[in-house]
Amino acid sequence: MTGLAPIDGLALLAVGAKAAGYAAALLAMGGVLFVAVFRRIADADVLRLARRLAAGAALVGLAVLAARFGIRAARISGMGWDGATDPMMLGFVWQSPLGAAAIWRGLGEAAILAVLLPVAGLWLAIGGTVAVAVSYAQVGHTLGDPRAALAVLLVLHLLAAAFWVGALAPLRRAAGDVDGADLLHRFGIVALGAVAALVAAGTALAWILSGSLPALFGTAYGWTLLGKVAVVTALFGLAALNKLRLVPALAAGDPSAPPALRRSIALEGAAVILILVATATLTTMTTPPVNL
Repeated sequence: MTGLAPIDGLALLAVGAKAAGYAAALLAMGGVLFVAVFRRIADADVLRLARRLAAGAALVGLAVLAARFGIRAARISGMGWDGATDPMMLGFVWQSPLGAAAIWRGLGEAAILAVLLPVAGLWLAIGGTVAVAVSYAQVGHTLGDPRAALAVLLVLHLLAAAFWVGALAPLRRAAGDVDGADLLHRFGIVALGAVAALVAAGTALAWILSGSLPALFGTAYGWTLLGKVAVVTALFGLAALNKLRLVPALAAGDPSAPPALRRSIALEGAAVILILVATATLTTMTTPPVNL
């Protein structure tokens, strides 16, 4: 298929590592954003979970970032696993855009650990969140033209996605009883803006990188993107079910609402995993039509 890179063990490992890095980054950034937005209305237990998940994800992200250097060195060296520890190959990777991204992401994820500290630490963690988002604009398909527009759209897209992804576990905790209905309702209101930003930025990115609608059906990039869009659409359907039916049922004291809502949020999490794998495949294994 046009625009598809050779598939081998290292390529698949690279996709898996990148997907894990995306998950860690979104959870870390999203946990910070959740605390920043809902710290005045969420229960202490829910906020504690969000903070711990953000910090834990940041640590995982740092470990994945280090592993990706070795995987990248192995892929470009042609030496297999021997290239993963070759100083010269690692030096090449460090001098590549991945090296610049690593500085932004490493500093950002380290700063996110401050979310565990009192209020002053939250501001440092917010700065770290922005740095992690900016790090993704240093690599990948956004290095093409128009560079500035692609970078801004990607950062906006990532922050909106992180807000959603980072909220899933805290909201699932809050869905355990009727007292969490107010938080879930407030999240639904704020999430409307996040979804609008997510869709607008994602659509603009896809249009710029695809170049034309027919290109979506003739390239590996296009078909992978369409698969991702299908899962995102299903995710939006689950979110609409939660907002319009399950959250009102929880507020009304329906005893069937808490388990149903928790199951629905868990399904959202599963959909997010598929989306991250698709995104990692897009950025690792395919070439945008405009670059072919």
